[in-house]
Amino acid sequence: MTAEGLEPLKVELHQLKAVERYAVIKAIAEAREHGDLSENAEYHAARERQSFIEGRISELEDIISRADVIDLSKLSGTTVRFGAKVTVSDIDSDEEITYQLVGPYEADLKKHKISVQSPLGRALIGKTVGDTAEVTAPGGGKAYEVLGVKFK
Repeated sequence: MTAEGLEPLKVELHQLKAVERYAVIKAIAEAREHGDLSENAEYHAARERQSFIEGRISELEDIISRADVIDLSKLSGTTVRFGAKVTVSDIDSDEEITYQLVGPYEADLKKHKISVQSPLGRALIGKTVGDTAEVTAPGGGKAYEVLGVKFK
């Protein structure tokens, strides 16, 4: 994981622990004041929200504690690997696009960041400029030519 990818997870964890957790506890207390809990929709919704929040806190704490943060400024080379910005060309359409290979928790296609565990990410790992990466996609096979690899 990159440091840039770890930061939003830390921010979300802090928000859940410092704000959301207390808000849902307050909502549960208010719902209890309305009487019979077996027919109290507000109470059940608040308990469900509390369950989600606690589960997400646990998940984030686990991810953050096991994160191996890679300093991208220390990476270099011509072979595609984690952290690389890879420019590829779709062999069928000649469309060029640049992706950065990142961890699964920071992948965001809108920002051109793909997971190293995605089909395209796995196909690109180990390639160099001029190599072809073939990917099996739902609409059929796709082939990409690696045009460039950089780490900064």
